[in-house]
Amino acid sequence: MENYTSNSLTLQLEGLNVSKEYLYPVFMFIFFFYLFIIVTNVSIAVLIFIDKNLHQPMYLLFCNLPFNDILGNSIIVPRLLMDMLKPPSERLIGYHECVLQAFTAHMFGTTTHTVLIIMAIDRYVAICNPLRYAAIMTNKMVIKLTVSAWGVALVLVGILLGLTIRLNRCRTMITNPFCDNASLFKLSCESVFINNVYGLTFTVVLFTASIGTMVITYTKITVVCLTSKSKSLNSKALKTCSTHLVLFLIMIFSGMSVITLHRFPQYSNYRKFSSILFHIVPGSLNPIIYGVQSKEIRTFLANSFKSKKVWPLC
Repeated sequence: MENYTSNSLTLQLEGLNVSKEYLYPVFMFIFFFYLFIIVTNVSIAVLIFIDKNLHQPMYLLFCNLPFNDILGNSIIVPRLLMDMLKPPSERLIGYHECVLQAFTAHMFGTTTHTVLIIMAIDRYVAICNPLRYAAIMTNKMVIKLTVSAWGVALVLVGILLGLTIRLNRCRTMITNPFCDNASLFKLSCESVFINNVYGLTFTVVLFTASIGTMVITYTKITVVCLTSKSKSLNSKALKTCSTHLVLFLIMIFSGMSVITLHRFPQYSNYRKFSSILFHIVPGSLNPIIYGVQSKEIRTFLANSFKSKKVWPLC
């Protein structure tokens, strides 16, 4: 039975409802995904940092995604794994830690969208204005775009959580595997009309901006490719844009799955699992997709393996 209290600083997480026979397989599944995310994303970030050939706007902007994936998953997944091994009654979390977790979860999703937007702008300039690309996408512009991506996300999520923490709480049960904004404002017995309006506006604006940017930039890129007789240009556009588009579609599909399942309480277990996949799937696929598609990254890895070739002993 749910407890009713007043602004309790200790909350209880419902967590994942996994039967004993599937507990350890699910635990290992999530754990190995998390380990893979950390290793691959750190490796990609370090690779881009140490190889001067990868000091290009496209890769520098992409570096925001590994950092975001590492941060977002490191705040959510380790705590989730620990709670899975605890009885439901012992899955307790402090209110301030819960707010931090919710902030990180929403920053993860929002920043992914804003970063993909600035990456789309970069691809548009590279393909539609190749002669002016170097003059437009300077180091200063890359910094401005990066700050904009994180700054916009910070403001939007800051307002989102600010509207929630102003509410008084009369419940303590978080009906989710981890804390998020919706779970937090559901703890209140006050009116959450403003929270719902802002949350809906936030979602519509973010999705409209990201989808709109993709449609506009990719439409113009397609027109340029169709009217151009340059095979090298078309090949470059296909490789770089297909990679970016796949990352975007994965993010959209993952996010829409969670939002849709929120509307069907009878599928709460599916919603919980989808919310976890929303973090671990894009974080796992981002470095793979970019690593496989990028000629520069493949070349660097190939040269690294060659340099480490073991010579026979004399």
